Amino acid sequence: MYIKNASQLLFDGLNSNILTLREIGLNALEISISAVKPKNIIEKSLKFQNGKLFIQNDEYDLHKFKKIYVIGGGKATAEMSLALERMLVNMKDIDYEGIINIPENSEIPENIKESKIIINFASHPIPNEKGLSGTKSMIDIVKNSTEKDLFFCLISGGGSALLPLPKQGIKLEELQKVNSLLISSGASIHEINTIRKHLSDFKGGNLAKQLYNSSGATMISLIISDVVGDNLDSIASGPTVPDRSTYEDALEIIKKYELLKEIPNSVKEYLEKGLLDKTLENPKPDDVCFTNIHNYLIGSVSLAAQKVKIFLIEQGFEVKFFSNNIIGEAKEFGKTVYNITTQDGIESLDRNKIEKIALIGTGELTVTIKGTGIGGRNQEMLLSFLNNVKNKNFDNNFLIIGANLDGIEGNSKAMGALVDNYVLEQMVLKKIDPEKFLENNDSNRFFQKLGVELITGPTGCNVNDIILILLSRKIKIQSS
Repeated sequence: MYIKNASQLLFDGLNSNILTLREIGLNALEISISAVKPKNIIEKSLKFQNGKLFIQNDEYDLHKFKKIYVIGGGKATAEMSLALERMLVNMKDIDYEGIINIPENSEIPENIKESKIIINFASHPIPNEKGLSGTKSMIDIVKNSTEKDLFFCLISGGGSALLPLPKQGIKLEELQKVNSLLISSGASIHEINTIRKHLSDFKGGNLAKQLYNSSGATMISLIISDVVGDNLDSIASGPTVPDRSTYEDALEIIKKYELLKEIPNSVKEYLEKGLLDKTLENPKPDDVCFTNIHNYLIGSVSLAAQKVKIFLIEQGFEVKFFSNNIIGEAKEFGKTVYNITTQDGIESLDRNKIEKIALIGTGELTVTIKGTGIGGRNQEMLLSFLNNVKNKNFDNNFLIIGANLDGIEGNSKAMGALVDNYVLEQMVLKKIDPEKFLENNDSNRFFQKLGVELITGPTGCNVNDIILILLSRKIKIQSS
């Protein structure tokens, strides 16, 4: 089991209806995590047979290539790399090596130490010297490659910070300052990555450009998405993908957040230079450098959602997807969850005379930090939900789970939390006011008090979050 505190959540004193929903909800969460484990994604996406690689609808004859290189970076790439290597090592006549950048303090399998693919630990979300060193090593491999080589580029969320390679004339510490300014400015991840792409010789399609200019070798990019909408140019800032944004866009973002006077002069000068000199622009969709680049989106939270749907149908639920584009402030979305629960859930139970309904949503919320507490986006969302319903009655049995499938969210050790009729009842009975915790961004301490935080530790996954709402009839819980 991935959920380490399952026994705490499934104790004997619970009402049997509530206990059943918790068991189903936690099983659904286990299925979610398993569906997006990088190892499982790689094994299901790739097939090696008789010297050939089959991926999606494409086929590659590996005997045509002189050597295979594995490069890339992101939060999920250690497990991706190990799974890929397990396949490559069985191809006795294939020579391979490589290097990937992963976050410092990442948990990695013990047997990865024997890997021919170097694991380089770098920092996230602010790039550091180790990340730069690893990225330079990748570029050295690219520059020394031949047209008969094959590259696997492993990409997942976090790669934007883990794969730094600043433009000529920009120092790493200047890039670090820009990243810090952007992260604290309130800029969206899309806006931050637009600027990152225009200050990098690796991101924004520039890895593809480097490879084309060096050897024109073939590259297969295996991508796991952690962004809402799964836009490939946004995942790790798209090293192997055409960049549709421009230097003009980057400068507009800098101006929008009033950072023009705060960013280093070298950065300002390069952005302004790119605005005037169109030859400096990142490669666009029609660029010849993408001729031998093959990008595959092999995993996203949609895999988890589909697996959960199948499971819940087997459990007798009618299943609906209420959104695959959940974004915005967690505190505000907590209020929306009540409307979804009542309008899409409870009203459907009554209107359609069905016994059980499940609502699934995916996306990624944000939290504006105003307090000094411990928490995360899903916990804050659920706390806001409870604050909104603390004086309301539920005539139906309900369970809501919000979880970051990575295993850790915010500055807490939890992946999220669950709320149900019992939690609502205990909150009122024990006179625990959710609003006070909400004001201090202290959602984790609130859920610790009620024993309903979800603990897995780092899962190695890196996709969007999942929100699961389960409802069943024939229960009446009063709260005041």
